Amino acid sequence: MDLTLSEEQEAVRKLAEEFVAREVAPHVVAWDRAENVDKSIVKKLGDLGFLGLTVPEEYGGSGGDHLSYCLVTEELGRGDSSVRGIVSVSLGLVAKTIASWGDEDQKRTWLPRLTSGEAIGCFGLTEPGTGSDAGNLATRAERDGGDYVVNGTKMFITNGTWADVVLLFARTNDAPGHRGVSAFLVPTDTPGLTRRTVHGKLGLRGQATAELVLQGVRVPAGALLGPEGKGFSIAMSALAKGRMSVAAGCVGIAQAALDAAVRYAGEREQFGKAIARHQLVQELLSDIAVDVDAARLLTWRVADLIDRGQEFATAASKAKLYASEAAVRCANNALQVFGGYGYIDEYPVGKLLRDARVMTLYEGTSQIQKLIIGRALTGVSAF
Repeated sequence: MDLTLSEEQEAVRKLAEEFVAREVAPHVVAWDRAENVDKSIVKKLGDLGFLGLTVPEEYGGSGGDHLSYCLVTEELGRGDSSVRGIVSVSLGLVAKTIASWGDEDQKRTWLPRLTSGEAIGCFGLTEPGTGSDAGNLATRAERDGGDYVVNGTKMFITNGTWADVVLLFARTNDAPGHRGVSAFLVPTDTPGLTRRTVHGKLGLRGQATAELVLQGVRVPAGALLGPEGKGFSIAMSALAKGRMSVAAGCVGIAQAALDAAVRYAGEREQFGKAIARHQLVQELLSDIAVDVDAARLLTWRVADLIDRGQEFATAASKAKLYASEAAVRCANNALQVFGGYGYIDEYPVGKLLRDARVMTLYEGTSQIQKLIIGRALTGVSAF
């Protein structure tokens, strides 16, 4: 097994690192305090090809393999998870899903805009009453002639107030559970669709998170993505790859925690010497370092499986489970190294901990990942 990055992969990682240093790092504290990332970052991400990774060039994408995508996502997560989320959702959940399931017209309409940063996508699955139990969502799309009329509410939608299109999941028939769910591409300027920003979040404060309310939203039948009734399968296939992206972002958080803690431990003195020379501080640093490497390797394994066309869903759940929990541990240990200074936002580790905490919740909670892994091991469904 050769884990050496190719020249192309090293180049894209370096490009992402330099982008973060130039366009993200100087603004992280201000964006977090203002609860708002500067929207101009989207076009900059598009100009560098980061919003088109793994999407075919014929549709405006920048191609590349999934390991390159993970490398970019890690660097963005190391800089600011709110920026990483823009890419993970607009590209990872929306554009890639259109590339996989869309017809030619849908691909030509949306992919060039999404990959360039001209447009942003959001993923409309979660509802106020259905998070982990997404198959029982309540939003409905009733057929009316050549259209569907959609009514319902979506909650905690990343990119929601910025998005130009929502990949929306709604119930199109009365079949029980997930069998009645279909997927639609709905422009967010469609009459009847309103959006409200969710404020007061613990972490990811700069990220545009929204509630979407749909009242009598009329969309043409051509907005249906994939076959009617296959929406849940489409959502789950998107989330399987999305978990790799979240895991890579968590590796970035953990790496940022390690970098900050090592640097601070070398500067801070207590009892007449740098705290890096104290064994219990070294224990904290070593715990972080092992978690970083383990999470990264689990994530790279998922990318390798995808690029070789092999089954990857269970591996993605393992990576997402471990990396998200590891990111919380790493940020918490880093805060311990910083002591009281870690508790104020002039230093980075408090934000890293706040951002890490949600990673164990969205795109499948840690408990859901364990159920998926357990089902794969036993062949017995826990749902």
